[in-house]
Amino acid sequence: MTRRLTEFSHGAGCGCKIGPGQLADILARVAPPRHPDLLVGTDAGDDAAVWRLSDDRALVATTDFFTPIVDDARTWGRIAATNAASDVYAMGGRPLFALNLVAWPTDALGNDVLAEVLAGGADAAAEGGWMAVGGHSIDDAEPKYGQAVIGEVHPDRVLTNAGLRPGDHLVLTKALGTGVITTAVKLGTPTPGALDAAVASMCTLNADAAAAAQGANASACTDVTGFGLLGHLRKMLDASGVAATVWADRVPALPGAMEGLADGMISGGTRRNHAWVEERLVVTEGVTDGDVMLLADAQTSGGLLFGATADRAAEAVRWLVERGHPAAVVGIVTDDVAGRITIARDGSTPAAG
Repeated sequence: MTRRLTEFSHGAGCGCKIGPGQLADILARVAPPRHPDLLVGTDAGDDAAVWRLSDDRALVATTDFFTPIVDDARTWGRIAATNAASDVYAMGGRPLFALNLVAWPTDALGNDVLAEVLAGGADAAAEGGWMAVGGHSIDDAEPKYGQAVIGEVHPDRVLTNAGLRPGDHLVLTKALGTGVITTAVKLGTPTPGALDAAVASMCTLNADAAAAAQGANASACTDVTGFGLLGHLRKMLDASGVAATVWADRVPALPGAMEGLADGMISGGTRRNHAWVEERLVVTEGVTDGDVMLLADAQTSGGLLFGATADRAAEAVRWLVERGHPAAVVGIVTDDVAGRITIARDGSTPAAG
């Protein structure tokens, strides 16, 4: 009997990441590297490193890999490669090429399945205009796949997770809920149609989202992946020295996500995310536990989250929606206690400042 790919996973997709609190503790013990041409390093926990080559060119370097999140090998490969390139887009760049990263139980799964995974990664690269050119593989009891992606960006156009300003509106470019849905898949109880919607979202490149952020003159940007919207927003707020209000009723959710939360489909990664941000949260009347856990849901290949002035944010959302993306303005940056996240409903929040 052939085993399902997801049966090999101790955690689905980006939900298998080391928790944000534990990772922060580890990185705090490592001195950040310094160099005049290292434009973005590890200081603020950004999405990728940026290295200046000249006055008008810089390289963006990142890597991401994870355990199987779906059972179709080619789809998993495509999701993993799409997710890996997302960090380049979050920095405002475009991918150039990638190296495949493979850990594989050859005896249990065989070469044909791995070939399908690599083909899926090549599919994502071809759509995004980059190439997968080799890589590295090891034998491992648990399958893992991803890519190390190299991109480029103009040094003056680099987006980071620092720079949010009171009054900025927060734009989210994809719906949340991939963690809930893939957890349900792993347990064999997904809502009908939910997996198809989640896969379509996870296979969507963030190229349009990056273009929208650049066009909106975004003050700061990150991608929403394993630490959930709340975890990645916390990192942005800490780096920027500001606070934010998130309007729970404006946050788009994938079909089946809220039903999955109601049924208890909450991954260990999502619970770690919530625990890491809980001390920062102010949850107002009318916000449900499900609302909060959706915001903490560990995403795989999620969208971008960026700040921009109200008019630029609204224009970016219109542009993205016209192109089929479920983008929305989901909150506002405030001058409250730095790092505080207020979760409200109905968009009822006092103006920043």
